[in-house]
Amino acid sequence: MTMQNPTRDTTAPAGSDLRCRILAIAERLFRDMGYRKTTVADIASVLRMSPGNVYRFFPSKKALNEAVADRLLGDIEAELERIVAQADLPAAERLRAFVAAIHRMSEQQFTANRRMHEMVEVAMAESWEVIHRHIEAVDRLLCRLVAEGAESGEFAVENPMVAARCVHAAMVRFCHPALIAQCADEAGPTLEQMTAFLLAGLRAR
Repeated sequence: MTMQNPTRDTTAPAGSDLRCRILAIAERLFRDMGYRKTTVADIASVLRMSPGNVYRFFPSKKALNEAVADRLLGDIEAELERIVAQADLPAAERLRAFVAAIHRMSEQQFTANRRMHEMVEVAMAESWEVIHRHIEAVDRLLCRLVAEGAESGEFAVENPMVAARCVHAAMVRFCHPALIAQCADEAGPTLEQMTAFLLAGLRAR
């Protein structure tokens, strides 16, 4: 809905298009300048508008930061959903792709760029609701995948959600941005070894 405001920039696009532009610029500045150094005024300046226009869509900087995190995590969830939806593939094959994708995308989105990693660390510390929603979304997708594997006879599990959460917990070193960075040079199983271990635990005997 277009809001009537006499101070509004007449050249600014309305509604969802402007919201998406704000998020895109915020993400770019987080990557280039750093999460903490970026201000709402910086974002507004790039968009050639007043900070008040940014606050029309995001009532606080925290809300804007959460929206950026939500967008990036949503990209990961969309790829995981695509993998799970490939019902013509065996569940084990999809699980391998699932684990590889969440590791690859978490590393690319958050760990490879130190400034974006800073954003995630703050998100974790503040227990943003978006982080909890992402964890729940991954659990649901894993549960669906494990349940389909049980139905096809590939997996032997009594409770798909419990099994899914166990898989998620075992994967945390490979999908938690902080742990990906901290454990990069530590001894431990490789991603492939961990995936093989998980599949061995799930498979029907």
